[in-house]
Amino acid sequence: MALFLKPLIIFLHDSWLALLSLLNYGWSSEEAAGVPKRLQASIKTTWGRQLRSSLMVPLFKCLVAFCLIISLLVFIEGVYMNLVVLYVKLFKRKPEKVYKWEPMQEDIELGDESYPMVLVQIPMYNEKEVLRLSIGAACRLTWPLDRLIVQVLDDSTDETIKELVNTECAKWESKGVNIKCERRDNRNGYKAGALKQGMKHNYVKLCNYVAIFDADFQPEADYLQRSVPFLVHNPNVALVQARWRFMNANKCLMTRIQEMSLNYHFMAEQESGSTRHAFFSFNGTAGVWRMAAMEEAGGWNDRTTVEDMDLAVRAGLLGWKFVFLHDLTVKSELPSKFKAFRFQQHRWSCGPANLFRKMIMEIIRNKRVTLWKKLYLIYSFFFLRKILVHFFTFFFYCVVLPTSVFFPEVNIPAWSTFFIPSLITLFIVIATPRSFYLVIFWVLFENVMSMHRTKGTFIGILEGGRVNEWVVTEKLGDALKTKLLPQIGKPRNGCFESINSKEIMMGIYILCCACYGLFSGDTLLYLYLFMQAVAFLVSGVGFVGT
Repeated sequence: MALFLKPLIIFLHDSWLALLSLLNYGWSSEEAAGVPKRLQASIKTTWGRQLRSSLMVPLFKCLVAFCLIISLLVFIEGVYMNLVVLYVKLFKRKPEKVYKWEPMQEDIELGDESYPMVLVQIPMYNEKEVLRLSIGAACRLTWPLDRLIVQVLDDSTDETIKELVNTECAKWESKGVNIKCERRDNRNGYKAGALKQGMKHNYVKLCNYVAIFDADFQPEADYLQRSVPFLVHNPNVALVQARWRFMNANKCLMTRIQEMSLNYHFMAEQESGSTRHAFFSFNGTAGVWRMAAMEEAGGWNDRTTVEDMDLAVRAGLLGWKFVFLHDLTVKSELPSKFKAFRFQQHRWSCGPANLFRKMIMEIIRNKRVTLWKKLYLIYSFFFLRKILVHFFTFFFYCVVLPTSVFFPEVNIPAWSTFFIPSLITLFIVIATPRSFYLVIFWVLFENVMSMHRTKGTFIGILEGGRVNEWVVTEKLGDALKTKLLPQIGKPRNGCFESINSKEIMMGIYILCCACYGLFSGDTLLYLYLFMQAVAFLVSGVGFVGT
């Protein structure tokens, strides 16, 4: 408190001196006219110095110290996850060795009835570019036709696209596939609502397991043959999750950067969670669920925009185990338009934060899992990875570091600005070795996107106006060499349509900091600041993606 009161006391002291000078010299003398000016300049100078030294510098030091602590926490978490992955690789702890797994075989007496009934759900909404891909891939799965039901959950509002879905379903039905096309008269709950409604049909009760694929996902024919046996032979396993493989990763620089981030997510977060805790977040697609586990957990819930994570956490709190298969991949598509990517990242950051707000007390009160797993869920899974890391990335690398050029007396250690970020980046690059030369672009673009993730996290925690916003990620059918359907271009509304004001403002601020650091600083920080400013400005004018 003394630090904050000291500038005020000094100001009152100087004001008292000014009052005494007026009483001694009067208002009219030349000498009296000069004294207040000198005192005014002195007051301004003294006030500014005291405010800086007593308030601004200590406050900035506290902010830096806070960021350094978070930096260490993030680094320790990254090292822990990568050590778990290293253990898996060195000792070859593949899921097939940890869990019982035997290939599905036809029984001589029972025939195909020895295979469990599997439901394949494909939720879609006006997916004209990819609907044939997803429906075709699901219908080509190697599984007895009388033990497989393909359910297309079509929420499309475009009559032309509805007709295309009907045509595609009829084509595969004529080939003997048991395929159903289900529609609703509303879009309540978005994807979660569609999946929940799809589970209410009578024929679904015949199924033991349900595989879910988004409209842009194309499983290989042997997907069920490799995943379902884990559920058949391990009654305590609820979910088997496959890894995503990106068919359009080479589309542009933005998709290459996304590939790096998501590959690391699967390599580190999903694999370490599966190995150490038998728990991780369901990715919403490319996974197979045990129907009994879903029912026990309460089924789909549309209270947040991350219905997949919601279901996974509820099932995990009941003691069910999850298995991640790194070697089983499903082809998918990355958003190649910056606007679509921003909407996706808003949903992926806002949803988990909002779910954490809604479930933290439920996790604390739970008595079905160990204290260690509760701590893992609250601290590591939610607080550190889904909330704190977004705040830290944005505030430290995009606010604190640029602002530090105005506070040369505040020392930011090199280990926090170079060594730890370099090691964390190295961990991420290991997941995608072919993109090693893009590491600088990855760092700069991730810092840009951290602004949107931080905003989304704030909205999720505080339940702001966009907390339940769901914008379907635009698919372009980039996995195909030629388009399935011609795309009709929409005219631009104006030359400023692609301008992103937030990125522009951040870019200008960091650019000013870089210029100040160049002319007055004694470090090379301005080199990083110039590059980061350019990254924000390039993103601000929409020169990102396709």
